[in-house]
Amino acid sequence: MSLEILRAEELSFSFGGEEVLRGASCRVTAGDYVGIVGPNGSGKSTLIRAALGLVRPSAGSIALFGVPLPQFRQWHRIGYLPQRLKLFNPHFPGTVEEIVRLGLLAGLQAARRQERDEAVALGRVFELMGIAPIRQRLIGELSGGQQQRVLLARALVGEPELLILDEPTTALDPETRDNFYDLLQQLNRERGVTVVLVTHDTGSIGRYASRLLYLDKRVVFDGTFEDFCQSEEMTGYFGDHSQHLICQRH
Repeated sequence: MSLEILRAEELSFSFGGEEVLRGASCRVTAGDYVGIVGPNGSGKSTLIRAALGLVRPSAGSIALFGVPLPQFRQWHRIGYLPQRLKLFNPHFPGTVEEIVRLGLLAGLQAARRQERDEAVALGRVFELMGIAPIRQRLIGELSGGQQQRVLLARALVGEPELLILDEPTTALDPETRDNFYDLLQQLNRERGVTVVLVTHDTGSIGRYASRLLYLDKRVVFDGTFEDFCQSEEMTGYFGDHSQHLICQRH
């Protein structure tokens, strides 16, 4: 039986009197690659932020690695990539290496980590992400795609078991976006990293994720992309034409 990484049960959340989530439940097991999709305002980012303890749901429960969220302390097991444009000032005078090194500060083990171990971890992630040649460049000098690789390297440098990404491809051109998705798929398949990715791009993530979780303030669908494309219920929800566009069967 696969290790349960994340379990959310009957989550509800309201903000400013407006309902954002209603009775949302989901389960993520080791090795999953889950794409969380849905329209703007559907509760995608709220679900992720609740899972990370950044907001408190009005009802429901969350467990990480089998531990109820209030008691969970092993945050070094999780890598998190927030929405890029909200993350940092592009004029921040930090180099690529300094930004990535920040990822080593997470977790209780950081204080005991040896300098040699840090160098090995940094070297490994620079090679994996293909950013070794730019490690001394300022983050603000890089293209959007390069910045995303750097921020993903920061999330990965501590070798997390679970990687959570919130709209990571916003403002990326289609080629850079597809390269980014390819890289995440490689991490999932070859390195066994469990991936949970929030996106509005249902069609693109469907080609990569092993599971699709469609939210519209509640869980509308949870299953494979192929099942999504063949679902009569989803045809009724979207309409035949829109579903075919999403599934790229036009």
